[in-house]
Amino acid sequence: MFRCARVLALLLLAGSGLIAVQTEAQAGYAHFIYDATTGKVLTAESADVINHPASLTKMMTLYLTFEALRQGKLSWEDRIVMTPNAASKIPFKLGVKAGQTITVREAVYGMAIRSANDAAQAMGDHLGGSEERFGAIMTAKARALGMSQTVFRNASGLPDSAQVTSARDMATLAMSLIRDYPQEYQIFSMRSFQFRGKKIPGHNNLMYRYPGMDGIKTGFVNASGFNIASAVTVNGHRIIGVVMGGKTARKRDDQMAALLDKFAGPAPALVAKAPVTVVPDASLAANTVLTPKSAPAPSVRPAPEEAKVLSYSSPRQEMMLGTPPVTASLNDLGVQPKSARAVEWRIQIAASGTQEAALALLQRAMPILSQSHAQASPSVEGFTDAGREYYRARFAGFETKDDANSACALLKARSVSCVVVR
Repeated sequence: MFRCARVLALLLLAGSGLIAVQTEAQAGYAHFIYDATTGKVLTAESADVINHPASLTKMMTLYLTFEALRQGKLSWEDRIVMTPNAASKIPFKLGVKAGQTITVREAVYGMAIRSANDAAQAMGDHLGGSEERFGAIMTAKARALGMSQTVFRNASGLPDSAQVTSARDMATLAMSLIRDYPQEYQIFSMRSFQFRGKKIPGHNNLMYRYPGMDGIKTGFVNASGFNIASAVTVNGHRIIGVVMGGKTARKRDDQMAALLDKFAGPAPALVAKAPVTVVPDASLAANTVLTPKSAPAPSVRPAPEEAKVLSYSSPRQEMMLGTPPVTASLNDLGVQPKSARAVEWRIQIAASGTQEAALALLQRAMPILSQSHAQASPSVEGFTDAGREYYRARFAGFETKDDANSACALLKARSVSCVVVR
């Protein structure tokens, strides 16, 4: 049953002043699953019904923060003041007192990983000067990205009857983050971060258990139910999904997983740190819903020797606040990634008897490759030999043998054994 609330929203569109728009929020179930590689909507239900975004709102606050960083208006170590307005927000929060400061990096990690409401509002107050002004800036940016049904009123997503969106609009925002800020986007994949001597855990539980998923955001307020926006790479296809109005966090997560399995298709070989793909258009058009039969079949290269690629939790997910943002896998935003390669080269470090040992080897090797070979995707591949299970520690994603040889040479120079395989 939909719960309806009549709302009056003030929108500030670029160069047009204040416009009063009356709309209705209907908090009910909705989903939208989009293949960004082909540009097709895989399935949708109530995708354009107005609902409340809850903490999915923080995706826009982060988008505007990343924009300010790229434009040089902010730097990662700039300090922003925790305003009384921000400090008063309810948990989740970092708990910094009014008048004290946090760095931009702390605010970003707080928003993306912990969904900290005080960090989001502090950033909104800093960028916009006030909650109302920043809400107008957010709404104007939403229109520029093609989000036609969204109105923002605050930076955090805390309850406001006039703050509304749709599942399609949230998918547009998620895709815009991946496309426009691929380096910064990878922060969403972190499981935790260190804040003033404490380990702050994330709570995107579906991402931690669904292979190939690397973001992006969860949310909940009573008026909306449980929401989630997810991004996953399946068989070389970049899939964006949004579920809104879940009854519980677990049911919401299970519904998203079921939709991805049914319409995107489970992948036999997934790497959790898959390269980010790019779509040419900022908005997601209202395409005809495709069934799996009518959607183009993805090209899959069989995994050798019955190998299975297990989900991998990168050491970057335990990143300290003093480190620079993660380098993206895709360097040229203007070039579409190759959807299929005749040969993909990999580096194998070793084969171990346990998954934990293979992960430890990758943890040692990853910092060596992180700067000059950012396209390298860590993976643990399980295989069976003579009835025993082993785990290969590998880096995938090298387009040429020379690239792989260059990366392997770097590892060997640091006493890490490796061999190039195809």
